[in-house]
Amino acid sequence: VQLQASGGGLVQAGGSLRLSCAASGRTFNGYVMGWFRQAPGKEREFVAAIKWSGGSSTYSDAVKGRFTISKDTYKNTLYLQMNSLKLEDTAGYYCAAGRSLITSVMPDPTKYDYWGQGTLVTVSS
Repeated sequence: VQLQASGGGLVQAGGSLRLSCAASGRTFNGYVMGWFRQAPGKEREFVAAIKWSGGSSTYSDAVKGRFTISKDTYKNTLYLQMNSLKLEDTAGYYCAAGRSLITSVMPDPTKYDYWGQGTLVTVSS
């Protein structure tokens, strides 16, 4: 299984970016796909997750209303649209896949089976 994240970069506060995560190596029916982020010196933090089959999603309070997670099952690609970016959104962003996760455990990174390599998002003032 391979998860390849891309789309990071440098953006001014208030701007937007869209991250992508290309998934391959298996079918992901029954999986939850998530985005996490990790800033230097901090623990990995949950951002958002979506069920690959069905599409229900959940967000952290820090990004709710600004970020949107989505998927394209035909392209086997996960997305994270990030709007109204803030300085505190600066981090490495990682996509992950976990099997049969219920909503209450989606924010727990230890429940995910596969991880991408991360893409860096830097928000400047």
